[in-house]
Amino acid sequence: MVEQQSGPSRDVVVVTGAGGMGVAIARRIGSGRTVLLADASRGQLDRVAGMLSDEGYAVRGVPTDVSDRGSVDELAAEAAGEGRVAAVVHTAGVSAVQGAAETVLKVNLLGTVHVIDAFEGVAGPGTAMVCVSSMAGHVADLGREDEAALATAPAGELLGIGGVKAVGDSATRAYIVSKRANQLRVEAAALAWSRRGARINSVSPGVVATAMAKAEAEGPSGARMLHMLEASGAGRTGTPAETADAVAFLIGPEARYITGTDLLVDGGQAAWLRHHRPD
Repeated sequence: MVEQQSGPSRDVVVVTGAGGMGVAIARRIGSGRTVLLADASRGQLDRVAGMLSDEGYAVRGVPTDVSDRGSVDELAAEAAGEGRVAAVVHTAGVSAVQGAAETVLKVNLLGTVHVIDAFEGVAGPGTAMVCVSSMAGHVADLGREDEAALATAPAGELLGIGGVKAVGDSATRAYIVSKRANQLRVEAAALAWSRRGARINSVSPGVVATAMAKAEAEGPSGARMLHMLEASGAGRTGTPAETADAVAFLIGPEARYITGTDLLVDGGQAAWLRHHRPD
């Protein structure tokens, strides 16, 4: 593995999640920058950081549990200590077949809040953050009161919100609610980020060809997911590179007037669910 040295003027990019999507994003936006790659798995971090380093990236793995605010605060402080934080891309998450409802909520819901809040403190002029949500969030069925609470309530209160407690033991429902919460949280955070000269947005992919999607396809909802791909007209899964392209746009200069919004990258899947799915 080639040891990379990052000069004092090198911008810093933080990518949480060392899975297929995180790797594609690190490759897409990491050239010429110091990349801090964060994941809960030390083994996965070592493997991916070594691979990217061999490809010429200045990358370092930082073990991070996004469900633990203290762990995320340490990541943010480490990033700020490396140089100017240019971009933060939050991909870390678990699917409904990878964890119980409680785990999904702690990682996907609370974890995203922790990352947004921790990195707001180190964001400066020109910093851009993108949270990877899901098109599932666009078909969530939550009341106005629940949505308002999910957007702004302190992290310690989120699991007590009615719409969150109502997911019960359903990991699928927990996933949908958490992903809608991600979109809402980004919207609400945009004002504070703007006051720091920074921007924050979310991307909502449809079914993307990653290990997570493969696990879903092999799970109880797999047949329904594959049917949706065909019926919606997409006819295929998305690729991690297509999501990475959307992220690159949102953190780049072409999107300097875009903040507090969500970009669907789903091949029309959410539109089909809203308007064409049979009752």
